[in-house]
Amino acid sequence: MFFKSIHKRIKIVLLIIILLFVVVILKVGYIQLFQYKKLNNLATDLWSRNLPIEASRGLIYDINNIVIADNITTTSLVLIPNQIKNKEKVAEDLSKILGVSYDEMYKHVSKKTSIERVHPEGRRLSYEIADKINSLNYDGVYLLKESKRYYPYDTLLSHVIGYVGIDNQGLSGLELQYDDYLTGEYGSIKYFSDAKGNRLQMSEVYEKPQNGMNLQLTVNLEIQEAVERELDNVVSKYNPDSALAIVMNPNNGEILAMSSRPNFSPSNYQDYTIEEINRNLPIWSTYEPGSTFKIITLAASLEEDVVDLNNDTFYDGGAIQVENARIRCWKAGGHGHQTYLQVVENSCNPGFVTLGQKLGKETLFDYIDKFGFGKKTGIDLNGEASGILFNLDRVGPVELATTAFGQGVSVTPIHLVV
Repeated sequence: MFFKSIHKRIKIVLLIIILLFVVVILKVGYIQLFQYKKLNNLATDLWSRNLPIEASRGLIYDINNIVIADNITTTSLVLIPNQIKNKEKVAEDLSKILGVSYDEMYKHVSKKTSIERVHPEGRRLSYEIADKINSLNYDGVYLLKESKRYYPYDTLLSHVIGYVGIDNQGLSGLELQYDDYLTGEYGSIKYFSDAKGNRLQMSEVYEKPQNGMNLQLTVNLEIQEAVERELDNVVSKYNPDSALAIVMNPNNGEILAMSSRPNFSPSNYQDYTIEEINRNLPIWSTYEPGSTFKIITLAASLEEDVVDLNNDTFYDGGAIQVENARIRCWKAGGHGHQTYLQVVENSCNPGFVTLGQKLGKETLFDYIDKFGFGKKTGIDLNGEASGILFNLDRVGPVELATTAFGQGVSVTPIHLVV
């Protein structure tokens, strides 16, 4: 009986061992077949490190392929804290070169992270400073190539092009509008290290960055330079609060030049106020168009055939009465008897009031809407205003009269040029 009991126990133990082996084999098989990729990626993440390589931002060209937003190569400081042996000495030397406090630099070199980018003190370094850091030859101290936005024509077209921040992200203008296209994809230098961060003697993996897409404008640099020069002359001679100019191809609506004053230098945007940077007056500023709006009333009158410019006449006595409002002509005493062609030539307010009355408010405001007033033109720049018009149900005889010669409505310069 005793030997039979031992024999039975041995069988049970063997059976348990066999079952354990089967479980282990199944588990190993499951890991190899189904979890290998996941676990391998997790393991790789533990001992692989990436030094990021910034992509070059896409260039911006004028219509004749002249570069008006370029890049220059700079370097930035990156630290691998676990590889830095004498943190006090490294912090002291780097603080002297970069002109920052020792305490601030020591925070960087001793930070509990795999990779520490020294920001902003270590970004976009000059060649002189980068050379001093490189000559230290410290472990864990790296200089990476980066591209910095460069505007070769400085303030030219500044509000249209906009500017980028220290991380090369678009913050205004076309740089912001097309940021997704102009921004490339980061590359990296991948290396391997042990748990303490010490670099292993294994081959590095280089992943090439993908540069951003280039952007070509309709702007003609020669015309733009002429516009900038004339605006500078206007500011110098008359010292206005603001000034602006737009040049458009009338055949297709392409913007050939656009600028305003005050302007700014995109390379040194930190030196300007937010108001100076963000006020792109040609698309943002609203004002009463006055007599320049009369072309809309004239076009509607001709299209609706409510006037014969050569044969229909109007007598201008210097003013016209509309309900309680007396609307005067710019010329004291008026222009007297004139054809409607002369009303146009003389820019006679009372004459245009009568054209508005002939059209009626529904027809005139329908044409104003068809010409695009009261809504955005859709120009590919951020911050465009839509202007202000009377609501049709609030347009009485006086509002109709003033709208006909461009008062009581609000437009942007880009509206009127379009």
